[in-house]
Amino acid sequence: MTQSTESRDKVDVFLQELATIQQSGSKRIALLGSRHVPITHQNLIELMAFALATEGNRLITSGATGTNAAAIRGAMRADANLLTVILPQSLSRQPRESRVQLEQVMHLVENPENDRLSLAEASALCNMEIISRCQQLVCFAFHDSRTLLQTCAEAEQQRKIVTLFYFD
Repeated sequence: MTQSTESRDKVDVFLQELATIQQSGSKRIALLGSRHVPITHQNLIELMAFALATEGNRLITSGATGTNAAAIRGAMRADANLLTVILPQSLSRQPRESRVQLEQVMHLVENPENDRLSLAEASALCNMEIISRCQQLVCFAFHDSRTLLQTCAEAEQQRKIVTLFYFD
């Protein structure tokens, strides 16, 4: 890649970010992250999801514990109609404690065709579906969270606005 092309790409990303920030009205924001999140961080993620949904943004997440469960709780408190949860596999493949929460979600998308895949493979496909539906991705990860970091890279390649928070 030439320096000119790199500079143009940076300007394009900057202009897209500026347009997204200035956009009035709701956005489609994906919230994804690690399953292994301290409770204090979960509380902050829940508060962020609540605030985003209160402002009228449509939130998209997956059904795992940790980050995604916190995002679901926050969005459900604000406006359950603004939340879409896309599962990597069918609802029956989710842990029992997640199913209780997921059964309350109005816009739940299952992917039973991925039941034969490993959870990692199904999650990667699910994350791609999620970023295809969003304008912006907010991700909470560790530096060794390969699937999540790959999702962020894919989102950037699709010219989505990506905000990445690291737990470590």
